[in-house]
This record gives sequence, structure tokens and C-alpha cells, in this order.
Amino acid sequence: MKATIWHNPKCGTSRKTLAILENLSKVEVEVIEYLKDPPSAEKLAQLYRDAGITPNQGLRLRGTDAEERGLPDAPADTVLAAMAADPILIERPLVETDKGVRLCRPQDNVLEIL
Repeated sequence: MKATIWHNPKCGTSRKTLAILENLSKVEVEVIEYLKDPPSAEKLAQLYRDAGITPNQGLRLRGTDAEERGLPDAPADTVLAAMAADPILIERPLVETDKGVRLCRPQDNVLEIL
């Protein structure tokens, strides 16, 4: 099985999720440091759709200026464009496998798609 993680190495939850993936021999892990290589608005829309959440639910509030920018109540397209332009606004980590996508907060959410 292949798993792609949109990862921030400075985030403890992201590191714990990556450790879960790396400790499973059946999983081939692709790590994308999304702050260096941000996903497009289209890719984010697909990830959130496959995770069953809205872009607003995938918006990172802590440590960002999302609230000051009015993003929590903004239309999805506005949120997606802001995330693509400023990836610190993406809540992390997102993991995608053939079984689906999960926002892995808490990190054990990843087990649902393995």
C-alpha cells in the first residue's frame, strides 16, 4: 500500500503520524513537506472532498492569521486559494491512501485508511 503524507517536520502530530506509517512494513510512504512544496487549490479540494470535510474544516487557525483574514467564514474557494498561496494555513497532517484521506488530528486517525 502507498501512503502520501503532507508533512510538517516541526509538528509533533505530523511526526507521530509519519512514525506510524513508517513502522508498518506494508506501507510505502511518500513524504511531501507541504510548506516547501504546497499542493494546488485543486489538489486540496480533492483531498478534503475525499476526507469528507470542507476546506474550512481543514483550515489551521492556531499560529496563523486565518481569523484576522476572515477565512473561517469565507467561501471554500477563497479558503483553498489562501491555503495554496500560504500553506501554513493547511491543518496537518493530511494522509492519502487508496482507502481514502484523513486529517490526522489525532494521529491515530491514519489507522482508518490503512
